[in-house]
Amino acid sequence: MGVTEVRRFNRLVTQRVGALQEDYLARGRPLGEDRLLWEIGPDGCDVRSLRARLDLDSGYVSRLLRSLERAGLVRVEPGVTDGRVRMARLTSGGLAERRVLDARSDELAAAILEPLSEGQRERLIAAMDDVTRLLTASMVRVELVDPRLPAAQYCLTEYFAELGRRFDAGFDPARSISADNAELTPPAGSLLLATLHGEPVGCGALKLHGDEPAEIKRMWVSPDARGLGLGRRLLAELERTAAAHHAPAVRLETNHNLTEAIALYRSAGYQEVPAFNAEPYAHLWFEKSLNA
Repeated sequence: MGVTEVRRFNRLVTQRVGALQEDYLARGRPLGEDRLLWEIGPDGCDVRSLRARLDLDSGYVSRLLRSLERAGLVRVEPGVTDGRVRMARLTSGGLAERRVLDARSDELAAAILEPLSEGQRERLIAAMDDVTRLLTASMVRVELVDPRLPAAQYCLTEYFAELGRRFDAGFDPARSISADNAELTPPAGSLLLATLHGEPVGCGALKLHGDEPAEIKRMWVSPDARGLGLGRRLLAELERTAAAHHAPAVRLETNHNLTEAIALYRSAGYQEVPAFNAEPYAHLWFEKSLNA
């Protein structure tokens, strides 16, 4: 459902922006090379980040960079602090070419808007904003990971830091009910990590208790990824994981300052219940049956 519409949209967009032409924006290069020039930027960028940011495989990025090097627009060199890291930097010619690309891109955008009425322009821009947000949401990857991984630890550290900022009396993990690495590792539990362009942007955890309700813990979404529906996606995935382990229900507790989280839980079908633990930072306790 919807596949036909997505394909029609893709065909139209690639044609309208000139992505089908080998000579993109009349600069003698395909779109992939020009996009790489823009992503490298005036400050340079390590090759690994370029691959992750554009979701391209190593071989293809290497071919694009070699072509740009032959044109005298890019140089690839070892990193200053770590020789194992390859850095791509624009030459003076590359910087000048990037400025031309920016100008040509502005001209293309103006050409798309010019035939439209003011009302049509506003509708198109609003629709583009909506499509951008939804496409970004579709690029987020959620997977089960070892909680000891650096990316997972980053999310947990940011989660603790945010609770410290938002709770009335701060937050000390040592005072809270535990959800340590061992408890979030199968078969005791699990940790889901969300990444966007290879960077960690959210997490959610589950503690399993056999035939008893599972506990949802460590729900966090980066401020940079909010508005993408990621919290709801993580919550649904945790519920599916709990159901797959035959948990009859999922439970969680939360602080009254986390108003967005409370609204999410209520809208996802969680019912407020009496306190089922002695979490010192909690004001509300919720449960959702998984029997259905």
